[in-house]
Amino acid sequence: MRITVSISATIRLLKMTEHLPLFIEGEVVKGFGRGSKDLGCPTANYSLEVVKSLPERLEPGVYYGWAKVDNGPVYEMVANVGWCPFYQNKQMSVETHIIHKFEDDFYGSQLKIALAGYLRGEKNFDSLDGLIEAIKQDIENANQNLKSTSALNLKNHQFFSNVI
Repeated sequence: MRITVSISATIRLLKMTEHLPLFIEGEVVKGFGRGSKDLGCPTANYSLEVVKSLPERLEPGVYYGWAKVDNGPVYEMVANVGWCPFYQNKQMSVETHIIHKFEDDFYGSQLKIALAGYLRGEKNFDSLDGLIEAIKQDIENANQNLKSTSALNLKNHQFFSNVI
């Protein structure tokens, strides 16, 4: 069996992954409040200043990787980087869902994330239920991808060992 990949698909894949892994750090700020309320998927948001510091050519979409709040443990995460077309955001954002149940909000905390891989591009959805189903699938895909040796090695990167 022979698999053929177009040059444009290869270039797109390279563009999506050229900045990975990508390490992002900043204070958690209040977002729109949609993650927990609308989606059942709480997210931690970075300030616009942090978002504007991202590489200009970073492909919008859903990424998976690792997250650490203050001096806590490193957890699995998924993050949407972009404009959230379903909600028609006017400015780019980074919304991180840490795959762990926190008892309290952690606004004002330092959040470190490492984007390890790219799951999919941003897309609009016909319904809130469609978006929720896609998020559940993103979390499942992230959990699988984070079991790879390269992803597990990133979990132990020195970026996370620095004490805040």
